[in-house]
Amino acid sequence: MTGTGDRRPVVVGVAPEPGLRTALAWAADEAARRRLPLRVVHAEGVPTRGYRGREVPPSWEEWNAALHKAGRRLLDEAAAFATARQPDVVTDTLLAEGDPVWVLREQSREAEAVVLGSRHLSRAEEVFGSASVAVPVVAHARCPVIVVPEPEHVTQEPAYFVVGVDGSEHCAAAVDLAFAEAALHGAELRALYVWQPGPLRIFDEHEPQQEARRLLSEIVAGRQARYPEVDLRHELVVGHPVQVLTDASAHALGVVVGARGRGGFTGMLLGSVSQGVLHHARCPVLVVPPAAA
Repeated sequence: MTGTGDRRPVVVGVAPEPGLRTALAWAADEAARRRLPLRVVHAEGVPTRGYRGREVPPSWEEWNAALHKAGRRLLDEAAAFATARQPDVVTDTLLAEGDPVWVLREQSREAEAVVLGSRHLSRAEEVFGSASVAVPVVAHARCPVIVVPEPEHVTQEPAYFVVGVDGSEHCAAAVDLAFAEAALHGAELRALYVWQPGPLRIFDEHEPQQEARRLLSEIVAGRQARYPEVDLRHELVVGHPVQVLTDASAHALGVVVGARGRGGFTGMLLGSVSQGVLHHARCPVLVVPPAAA
């Protein structure tokens, strides 16, 4: 592995499936936009038994060597793809042994962002299955995590990002990231405050909605001054946050959300909104975990 100097890299995790390239492409482009190095990471995990009948299984050393060879080939192909896409980006690779969640969590300590692919697993697979690393990585990452779905979705012109705003301290870092990404992409930004009426509908909803609009304006005001090139639209929308943000994701470049909580059962559960958006969004989801905020 070659070094990347003092600059924090954009880290992308690559899986054994060679056809999954959308997350790698996003990571290479993100590194180019930020003028940062790119680190392509593959975690070998633990060898599993694939032998039946009377076959004599290979030794642990042979098994490990085969995994190492396959991982090295995967990384070489991924690095070649990234370099062909963004020739000016300094790219290095890391072949690590161990659980992918642990490896990527450790990489997040020194990364500007971690990029992962997603195949929109079912909810049971997403939470409990070994095929998904996105949820537990987001739960414990020390930097923003960008989860890019496969296959690539169709965006709308003019291009825009969406950020969910709820007036809490957790959303401040998400709004910062949303403005930065919109500026880097030359895109518009839609800041959505989702207002949910209580179970007992009050007679006059005007006052609480006005308070929500005030909070939304206050949150984006300072950031808008720092990013005057970003065309901002802020909207108060009535509904459930997951549904509203999912609908807004249909043709967006990305949805930015903050992640509340520290992770629950086995460290894999996030706030209900962030986890719901990760599961249902139709575009890349940029999550700012509490540790990164």
